[in-house]
Amino acid sequence: MTDEATTGVEATGRLVLAATPMGDIGDASQRLRDALGAADIVAAEDTRRTRSLAKALGVEITGRVVRFDDHVETAKIPALLGNIADGLTVLLVTDAGMPSVSDPGYRLVAACVERELAVTCLPGPSAVTTALALSGLPVERFCFDGFAPRKSGQRRAWLRTLITEPRTCVYFEAPHRLADSLADAVEVLGPDRRVAVCRELTKTYEEVVRGTLAEVAAWAVDGARGEITVVVAGAQPKSVDPTDLVDEVESLTAQGLRLKDACAQVATANGASRNELYDVVLAARRDDEE
Repeated sequence: MTDEATTGVEATGRLVLAATPMGDIGDASQRLRDALGAADIVAAEDTRRTRSLAKALGVEITGRVVRFDDHVETAKIPALLGNIADGLTVLLVTDAGMPSVSDPGYRLVAACVERELAVTCLPGPSAVTTALALSGLPVERFCFDGFAPRKSGQRRAWLRTLITEPRTCVYFEAPHRLADSLADAVEVLGPDRRVAVCRELTKTYEEVVRGTLAEVAAWAVDGARGEITVVVAGAQPKSVDPTDLVDEVESLTAQGLRLKDACAQVATANGASRNELYDVVLAARRDDEE
């Protein structure tokens, strides 16, 4: 463990993750401005956008600017690790928001940690926490699922994992898939689950549409543009009598599923205790034998 990575003590070389504005240039921190001007190497998801950002901030980048996006990330890591080991400061920035959060950076951070090279972070804008704050939904506990799967079948399978998820879930979606994504959510999660769709956060045309899944899905049919972040309310706890689930379990076992697996599947889908359901099924079988 390296103290430099967690306490901010000066190290010989280091990786610096820096959050960049999502839209409003005024969200740029002074620390970001200083880091852009002082870094030996600026690893940028889009070098042109980073240079434009620096110009808008009135900052001159004196270090070397290198491309670091999803297509070249793996290939660029060895050289950047060598630079840091040699005592240079590498500043990692993405197009908007926090590096490594559904953006390039995670693999580089992991590689630095493995080699015990110092890593620090300049916090700032994040679409995840901004959308959560604006959603009007309970956010004491939440989960972040990155981008929703592109294909409907995979998306529905993912949505099924949220049927009994008690935490509010936030995820990213492409604007041209939003309507289909919300339609799938209505089918899987039901029309009454609360949702907030946040569009173009911090930008001129920022918009937050709140309502039930059915209401917001109907709104999305007309199309939406820009960066989309979706926040879905967690499942409400259900009071389920395990005896009402016995037939469902037996139907699955008749199809060849092991009893324990059938109980686990049915219990998860209905918010019941799998152990209690297992005991109830065994008791029902004994009663039938008598």
